[in-house]
Amino acid sequence: MVNIPISGPANLDGQVALVTGGAGGIGSEVVRTLAGAGATVIATDVGDSHPFDGVPNVYYQRYNVTSRAETDAIVERIVGAHGKIDILVMCAGTIANTPLWDSTDEEWESIWRVNVMGVVNPMRRIFPLMKENGYGKIVALGSVAARIGGVASGPAYVGAKSAVHGVIKWAAKAGAPHGVYCNAVAPGPVETPMWASVTDRKPPSAHNSVPLGRYGQPEDIAQSILFLASPASNWITGTTIDINGGQYLN
Repeated sequence: MVNIPISGPANLDGQVALVTGGAGGIGSEVVRTLAGAGATVIATDVGDSHPFDGVPNVYYQRYNVTSRAETDAIVERIVGAHGKIDILVMCAGTIANTPLWDSTDEEWESIWRVNVMGVVNPMRRIFPLMKENGYGKIVALGSVAARIGGVASGPAYVGAKSAVHGVIKWAAKAGAPHGVYCNAVAPGPVETPMWASVTDRKPPSAHNSVPLGRYGQPEDIAQSILFLASPASNWITGTTIDINGGQYLN
């Protein structure tokens, strides 16, 4: 078993991070936050456009997380260029709010392919590299939907995010003796384009939503991910941090 260091400052100098879904509302803020803490960040997403031109320490690459071949290729490129991957943050995701009785096989397959295999593919390629190096921080984007049975989402999304939470717990047990930390965050409603696509965006109230009285912003999630990706959390693994303004009181 490796020596597990005592927790320290959230400084990522010299660290190399891969962020999937990095052009999205939460993902892009995660990229900027990790880079601002000193990491070299490879931001990835499925499209060619991205918001990182001129951002120091950030390199954008197109990558489809549902493809094992693309996963192998991008990991080889990163390791070839930077020698290692210290941090893996998985923000790629898609959502649907179709009720169970109206849902289709195609919708279930699409939601699970991105949200579940989009976590499994990079993890099963990068986890062994981290294990060999004796260090790694893995953070997956879960959801409060998996905690409470959905907010504005349907059962395919709820089930997929529940699976993500379970995979992270399994990996945390496997990684602990080797210095590989695996955690998740479970955001509540965060004002992003994806969230807007399945909600009427009515203000939160004491009766229907968020006790702290506002919806989340990408910065709320990114700062918690920085904590889990950094030495500040060296005594935390196998955990899901709920970031939802009190919507889920564990």
